[in-house]
Amino acid sequence: MSNTFPRTRNSRQGYDVDQVEDFLEDARRAYSSDMPGPSVVTAASIRTTAFAMQKGGYSTTHVDAALERLEDAFAHRERDRAFAPPGGDVTWYGEARGTAQVILDRLARPEQHRFSRVDFLTRGYDVAQVDAFADRLVDYFQHGKPMSIDEVRLVAFTAARRGYNETQVDLLLDSVIDVMLAVR
Repeated sequence: MSNTFPRTRNSRQGYDVDQVEDFLEDARRAYSSDMPGPSVVTAASIRTTAFAMQKGGYSTTHVDAALERLEDAFAHRERDRAFAPPGGDVTWYGEARGTAQVILDRLARPEQHRFSRVDFLTRGYDVAQVDAFADRLVDYFQHGKPMSIDEVRLVAFTAARRGYNETQVDLLLDSVIDVMLAVR
């Protein structure tokens, strides 16, 4: 029986232990590999990893915190590998600048029109909350206002009718995290 993370009570839901352990083993193998080519496990894939729930499973809080640290480690390693060839740093930062410009172009749209809206019977992210956070992102990218990667990772918006399309907002937030990890 594995004790990598604290477990929830048998009556409460936690992450499936076997899935978490299998994922961590894959991550260990990928991280310890000296092969410079593409890996199955990347910083981006770690961010989108999901596990089934089970009673008495691993504490979601502890696993999520570990995944954030793992994502940071993989991002750092990916950056180091990209810097290895001559001119690699120029290419790496150029890609990060390009992604940041795409983000800023999206956020330059007028408030209440930055993302697609869901139909009137569906709930999406609250437009005012997303626009307020978008303004903070613009301040971060254009004016150097401080913002931590955890602020982006942990931002939560309430659901509202005729809100913004959640998938579009989430993809933009993932891109922001990619840029923040790239320039760390």
